[in-house]
Amino acid sequence: MKINFFKLSIYFITSLILVLFFFGLSKDNTYNTSSLINKKIGKFQLHSLDELKKISEEDLKNNRFTLINFWASWCAPCRKEHKYLLYLNKINKMKVLGINYKDKKKNAENFLKELGNPFYFVGQDLKGKISVSFGIYGIPESI
Repeated sequence: MKINFFKLSIYFITSLILVLFFFGLSKDNTYNTSSLINKKIGKFQLHSLDELKKISEEDLKNNRFTLINFWASWCAPCRKEHKYLLYLNKINKMKVLGINYKDKKKNAENFLKELGNPFYFVGQDLKGKISVSFGIYGIPESI
């Protein structure tokens, strides 16, 4: 009787693991941002890179149009894109909000010192949580 109980419990545990594994594989984990299209920006609050100021969605309402750019100093494509942001800022006087993504403060400051600062405000998203709420899943990206 003792052996039958042992075999039955092994069978049950194995079956449970297989069922959980099957449901885990069949779940759709695709990151899809299509639900954010044509939606207003949700509530957010970002500290500036120097941590002296804050910006929120309310501040963006004062601008007629704002380009929000997500970037990092460790991102090679961000370096290539940066000259175009400088150009947009110079030619169009466009308000560009820069959100520094998962970066070290000193590296971000050096990046802007070296390449120029096209941003009217530079916010920091150290954990990447705010960027995800904007639908960002790769950088550089602008909305």
